[in-house]
Amino acid sequence: MPNYAGSLDAVFHALADRTRREIVERLISGPLSVSQLARPLEMSLPAVMQHLQVLEACALVRSEKTGRVRTCHIEPAGLRTAEDWIGRQRTDWEHRLDRLGDHLSEQKQEQRQERLREPADRGPTDRGSTP
Repeated sequence: MPNYAGSLDAVFHALADRTRREIVERLISGPLSVSQLARPLEMSLPAVMQHLQVLEACALVRSEKTGRVRTCHIEPAGLRTAEDWIGRQRTDWEHRLDRLGDHLSEQKQEQRQERLREPADRGPTDRGSTP
């Protein structure tokens, strides 16, 4: 198991915020300037910069400044960290659910076999005679 608990915690912390998830979603389509990212958000430019700092600190986003324009890019490796962890959890749960399904199928089959054996265990019934 990879030892990236700290970075994984930081990624999930960053993605726990709806505004930061929106920023990440928008950057997946391609690089955007900070002002382009801020435009649809109902917050100040400094507040958007704080969100970007959190995203950069956990390596989900990188930015570069050219002149007066700061352009942000998505960092796929940062998203892969979370994706890998979620994938492992999904695989573990799928195995557990498969085992549960197998167990329930076995139980159901055992119950059917038990019902089929019940009349034979009780012996013949005398339906035609009267006491």
